[in-house]
Amino acid sequence: MALKILAVTLKDVAEKAGVSRSAVSRTFTEGASVSPKTRTKVEKAAAELGYSPNALASSLTTGRTKLIGLVSNNFHNPLFLEVFDLFTRGLQDRGLRPLLVNLSDETDPLSSIRMLRQYSVDGVIVASSTLPPSFAEAFKDAGVPVVHSFGRYTSAPHVHVVGIDNVACGRMAAETLVARGYKRVAFLGGPETATSTQDRARGFLSALDGHPEVEVSMSYASAYSFDAGRVEMTKQLMSDPAEAYFCGDDVVAIGALSAVNDAGLSVPADVGLIGLNDMEMASWQNIDLTTIRQPVAEIIRASIDLVVATIEQPSRHAETRLFPCRLIDRRTLRKAS
Repeated sequence: MALKILAVTLKDVAEKAGVSRSAVSRTFTEGASVSPKTRTKVEKAAAELGYSPNALASSLTTGRTKLIGLVSNNFHNPLFLEVFDLFTRGLQDRGLRPLLVNLSDETDPLSSIRMLRQYSVDGVIVASSTLPPSFAEAFKDAGVPVVHSFGRYTSAPHVHVVGIDNVACGRMAAETLVARGYKRVAFLGGPETATSTQDRARGFLSALDGHPEVEVSMSYASAYSFDAGRVEMTKQLMSDPAEAYFCGDDVVAIGALSAVNDAGLSVPADVGLIGLNDMEMASWQNIDLTTIRQPVAEIIRASIDLVVATIEQPSRHAETRLFPCRLIDRRTLRKAS
């Protein structure tokens, strides 16, 4: 015999608490006026009955859905699993609900704006290091509070940007390779059109300008993915490979590591590798990748703080929040002399 579970209604709570239905509604409406005595009675009755307020009904009263659009375009990168985990838990801890949008290879924001408007999201977080600033700016132009996480640094942003200085990271990678004594170095980036790739390459080259004794070359993987990194490194090994490569992303570096190993070469004895991100996989014993750590958790917390603040104050002045990166030294580069 099937067990029939009856939903507890607002009316049930009102009767048990001995108050009006409107008093129950105000108790569960953020910002509504209700006396401490009434609130205590209602919350006690609701707990005893197992009542949970209807989120949809609440949104009709408050005009807020508590939905936050989370937009990303690189689900092939394992780092996104960490990003998605931290974002969803962080939003839920704030009483918000994420609505995930998978852009795949799409770069036009209009369809995403239309879809998220249909769900009446309160705000949007664009979580991407490859999309141009104009993508997030389109949401602001449409009147949607927006934060661009892992976005491109600018001193005069049009929308909130939270992330790292990719140019500085490129310089850090180059300076590390020079300090380790490498004389023939290379940049193996992600897609050449990605803003993060462009900035990391620019920083890498600028740091090497003062080292004419160091030979440098440039190449690009078709995507921030294992397969793309492996394919591009295989091409490099077929000609005259550099002594060490700055791979503009950990997953590209891990693909490159696979190609080097399959070619019968050794890391770091034959080829040195340094990545960027320090995703969980980079520390695995069989990988042990030297990399530049991006403080992902701090970036995500700041992004959530900013989108909440912007929902409360839509006219808030756009700002950039940058977090410092640091070298994580493992075994894919030769040790400093």
